[in-house]
Amino acid sequence: MGKYIGPVCRLCRREGVKLLLKGDRCLTGKCALSRKKKAPGMSKGKKGKLSYYGMQLREKQKVKRFYALSESHFKKYYLRATSTEGNTGNILFQLLERRMDNVVYRLGLAVSRRQARFLISHGHFTLNDRKVNISSIIVRKGDIIKVGEKGKNFVVFQDNVKKEVSVPTWLEKTDDFSGKVMELPGRENVNDIPIKEQMIIELYSK
Repeated sequence: MGKYIGPVCRLCRREGVKLLLKGDRCLTGKCALSRKKKAPGMSKGKKGKLSYYGMQLREKQKVKRFYALSESHFKKYYLRATSTEGNTGNILFQLLERRMDNVVYRLGLAVSRRQARFLISHGHFTLNDRKVNISSIIVRKGDIIKVGEKGKNFVVFQDNVKKEVSVPTWLEKTDDFSGKVMELPGRENVNDIPIKEQMIIELYSK
């Protein structure tokens, strides 16, 4: 399946939760999920009860869309998590949280992960003082993320740093345009949306 290029608000409505794909707009009355409760599509009325497989699939889709990942990319993270010693669910979310685009978003340097990916791909960030343009880079403890000198004058960054954001405890905002990875994230750091990771693991284990 190719990249989804349709309206992202349909994804929130399909999953029944706010995936925060449009930044601040998702927290206002303009959010499509607040105005239209039913899932998108032509079907009307109540649908049949969702099977357990269907529930597993919805959990996987929810996480994929939350982090804006394709199926192939998401499965690679799952396979990497299963081959690493420890709790598979915790390791999976640790890898997802350590992605460069997610870290930029968590630091408040972008209003969404999609915007973070766009800004990274255009070379507006440095990792440990080295310019990067790959949003899937996995950061490590002690890494320092900064906005490039040219980017600091761009309107998009000037607007983003003015917004109030809650930076997770595993990150530290060193100044308006930079941050540091203080420690590796835990599963408890992913509390934006309700997720049942055990269902995802069961789905892939079949």
